[in-house]
Amino acid sequence: MPLHFRPVQASDIPIICGFAQSADEAFFFFPRCTWPLTCEQLSTAIAQRSDSSVVVEGDEVLAFANFYQWEQGGTCSLGNVLVAPAARGRGVARYLVGQMMEVARSRHQAREMKVSCFNHNTAGLLLYPKLGFVPFGIEERPDQDGRRVALVQMRQAL
Repeated sequence: MPLHFRPVQASDIPIICGFAQSADEAFFFFPRCTWPLTCEQLSTAIAQRSDSSVVVEGDEVLAFANFYQWEQGGTCSLGNVLVAPAARGRGVARYLVGQMMEVARSRHQAREMKVSCFNHNTAGLLLYPKLGFVPFGIEERPDQDGRRVALVQMRQAL
């Protein structure tokens, strides 16, 4: 069955909240959330962001992402990227990021897209360079337990 991309719907929110399988995964997805992720936390984040979207296969929601920064003719920053556990390793994240890049170009006329990835998010650190993102900075952040972690910042021209 082919993948499709569409705006998030209220009925998707409980499904997306179930994607994070651990406190670490929730932190990668949404650093400000408390584990377990609740519908209220995700709904609040969606209200503060732009272009919250999902990938679906048939009726099944497989992935979610949005922009936490968006500038007309400038930069869109991709955030809240998460793929359902059963859909990982199937190219769903690649499809999702590609669709979000198209939204950045077509809706915002963005010239650049940025993404940030925590140092212990191996899947993300391996994915984004394959999609053309290039690291340009590292920022120190505290994790959910107050430990020091590195947030690797990457970008790609659109």
